[in-house]
Amino acid sequence: MLSTLLDPGNRIVKPSRPIIAIVGRPNVGKSTLVNRIVGRRAAVVQEMPGVTRDRREFDAEWEGREFVVVDTGGWQASVDDELVADIRIQAEAAIGSADLVFFVVDAQAAISPDDGAVAELLRSAGDRVILVANKVDNEAIRMDLGEFYRLGLGDPMPVSAIHGLGVADLLDAAMSELPQTSKVEAETEIPTLAIIGRPNVGKSTLLNRLVGEERVVVSPVPGTTRDPIDARVELDGREYRLIDTAGIRRRPKIGEDVEFFAIVRARQVLKEADVALLLIDAIDGVTHQDQRIAEEAAESGASLVVVLNKWDIADIEQREWTTDGVGDRLAFVGWAPVIRISAKTGARLRRLAPAVEMVLENRNRRIPTGTLNRLVAGWTASHPPPVRKGRRAKVMYAVQAGTAPPTIILFVTGGELADDYLRYVEGRIRARFDFTGTPIHIFARRRAKQKAGR
Repeated sequence: MLSTLLDPGNRIVKPSRPIIAIVGRPNVGKSTLVNRIVGRRAAVVQEMPGVTRDRREFDAEWEGREFVVVDTGGWQASVDDELVADIRIQAEAAIGSADLVFFVVDAQAAISPDDGAVAELLRSAGDRVILVANKVDNEAIRMDLGEFYRLGLGDPMPVSAIHGLGVADLLDAAMSELPQTSKVEAETEIPTLAIIGRPNVGKSTLLNRLVGEERVVVSPVPGTTRDPIDARVELDGREYRLIDTAGIRRRPKIGEDVEFFAIVRARQVLKEADVALLLIDAIDGVTHQDQRIAEEAAESGASLVVVLNKWDIADIEQREWTTDGVGDRLAFVGWAPVIRISAKTGARLRRLAPAVEMVLENRNRRIPTGTLNRLVAGWTASHPPPVRKGRRAKVMYAVQAGTAPPTIILFVTGGELADDYLRYVEGRIRARFDFTGTPIHIFARRRAKQKAGR
């Protein structure tokens, strides 16, 4: 079962649906099977052992039954390598919390010592295990599965995850083994927090600290997290979906295709997030890459909290350097609150939940149309838009078209409103209303001309 939390103020929220964990040694096709079950390219797949390093959860459904699929890293008996040992711990934790386990083996290869070690671990689980012989692409391979009875886990179920063969039969068998639960009612939408930042600034450490268990492999090697990892946690009495994304790197520095795909996934997650937690290494200070990631967050429409990590081990000079860098290099997101923490020790971490709650409230703030128009009229009268191409724009009226993020449309006639004037309006709005932590999207729209006679 899931471990108790390190921080009593937070707790992990276990999915109410049955859980199927998919385990096995590296490169037997676990992530391909996950993608086949989920019905989309959810897990990173590449012909390279060790691509999946953490355990990830996906919502799935079969014949009206909802369940959760957990993808795990390749389980290996050898623990000489620290990263391999961490992956093994992740897989064992997934087994412990699962209602049913798919133990995946390669039908085109002989039983390996790692297969035997996983089988030994699973025998105590008894009827909670289904042995899945993957890569059964033809009848000849199907007829040659007798060797896998030696694992002592019953009849191997032949499938070809890449082609979809046998997967329906596997899921039918799984449904008969999972606990009988009614279809889960639609859940109240909960806010999504995305932990973002360049590689090796402590994103996975922060997720593990908030969740309260070693959910994500933490390694000093940059880029350890390749898939976005998500979990549900409760902070100060409110539930959140928490996502730790792969470290975002600039494209020229990406050496592997799998890393590029993971970065694309991270940016997709950012677009869906309500709040982005931008982690910055307090020792290194604000880098150009941090600036680029902050731009990604602001453009995505997510609210933003800047988190200076490793504050406990930064000396006075480093702290001053980093603080000055935030004010200078991140001035374009000066509306974002800044907190200082240590993800490793948990120091100052209780400041995070109030900051997130504040920016979520501001994210949904709405300005009454009458109030907004009176203010905009006063601002444009005292500081008219500059003349562009021989014409001066005139703002006829304004309306807040939406929230999350706050979106304001200025209807204009005459000339064009340049970006610098839109920033001027944004600044006046921020001075009057509390939009701390959230971007404000302001657009100028040319007012349609009325037809004669109307």
